[in-house]
Amino acid sequence: MPSRRGRLSRLSAALRAGLSRPLAEDGDRVAYWIRHVRIGVLLSEVAALTVVGYVLLTDDPGRQSPLILGLAGLVVLAVPGLLLLPLPAMMRDSRGPMLFYAWALGATALVVIGTRADGGPSSPLDALLFLTLAYMAVACPPYGVVAVGSVMTLGYFVVVELPGITPSGLFFLAILVAFTVVCALASSSSWAAHDRQVLLVRTQETLASTDPLTGIPNRSAFLRRVSGAVSDAAWGHPSVVCLVDLDGFKAVNDARGHAAGDAMLKAVGVALGGAVRETDTVARLGGDEFAVLADITVGFSSEVLAERLRAAVAEVGRAHGVTASVGVAEVEPGDDVEDLMHRADAAMYRSKTAGGDQVTALGC
Repeated sequence: MPSRRGRLSRLSAALRAGLSRPLAEDGDRVAYWIRHVRIGVLLSEVAALTVVGYVLLTDDPGRQSPLILGLAGLVVLAVPGLLLLPLPAMMRDSRGPMLFYAWALGATALVVIGTRADGGPSSPLDALLFLTLAYMAVACPPYGVVAVGSVMTLGYFVVVELPGITPSGLFFLAILVAFTVVCALASSSSWAAHDRQVLLVRTQETLASTDPLTGIPNRSAFLRRVSGAVSDAAWGHPSVVCLVDLDGFKAVNDARGHAAGDAMLKAVGVALGGAVRETDTVARLGGDEFAVLADITVGFSSEVLAERLRAAVAEVGRAHGVTASVGVAEVEPGDDVEDLMHRADAAMYRSKTAGGDQVTALGC
C-alpha cells in the first residue's frame, strides 16, 4: 500500500507539473505568448463573425437560432477583454497555462451548445472544436492537450450525441480523438524542441561565463556581479572586492611545468571557494590572478575575509612556496566598476611590492 500511494503521489505531481508549467522565463518568450494571445483573439473574432454569417445566410429557417447569434455576439464582445489582463506577468507563472485552459474550455462549451442548438451532429459548427484544439496544441503541454481533447470529446458526446447515438456522430468522435493524439504529439515535439533550445542557450551562457581551467566564474561574469553589487550598495548592502595575485607561481611553471601550474591554479580556486560563503563569488580573472566579491556583515568584515583568503592560498601552496598578495576595496554607492577594480588592483600591488603574502586595504 505505501508503494501504491507513492506511485499515485508521483503521478499526481507529474500531472500537476505537466499541466501547469510556466510558459516563459525571459522577455522574448513572454512576447511570443502575448502574440499568441493576440492571434487567438483575432481567430476567435473571425470564427464568431463567420458563425453569425452562417446563421444569417443559411437557407434553413430552423437553424437561424437566436441562441447561436447570442453566443457569437458574446465572443465578439468578451474575448478582446483578454488583452486587458496583465499578460506579461501571467506568462511567467501558472496563470499563463490556466488562461489557455479556461479559454479552451469556454470555447468548447460555446461550440458544443451552439452545435446542439443548430441540429446536433448534422451541424457544421462542430468543426470549430478542431480549430480550438489546434490553437491550444501550440500553447498547452502534451498533458494539457490530452486533457482539453478529452473534455471536448466527452462534452460533445454528452451534449450533442445523447440520448440518441448516430453513426455520423461516432465518426466525428473518432476523428476528434485521433486529432487529439496528433495535437498531443505535435505539442510534445514543440516543447521538447523548446527545452533543448533552452538547455543549449543556458549551456552556452555557462561556458561564456566560466573559466575553463578552474570551473569558476571568469572575468566577464565577475564584473557583471560587481556591477550588481554597486547597485545594491545604494540600498545599504555593503560588499567588498578582493584581488588575489599569487606570489611565486612562475617558479612552479618553470620548475615543474605547466601541468603542475594548472593543478596549482585549480587547487587555489578550490581553496578560495572554501574560504568564503556560498553567497560569495570567487572568480579567476586570468593568469594567476583571482578575485572575490563578498557581502560584509558584522561577523564577516573585509579584513576577516582578506586574511582568510591569504591563509587559504598559503596553506594550499605551502609545498611549492606559493602565497598570495591580497588587495581589498570596499564597494561604495555610485562606484564606477573600473575605478573600483583599479582601487583593489592598487592595493594588491602594494601587498606585492611589500614582499607578498599579506593584505592591503584601500577605501575601507
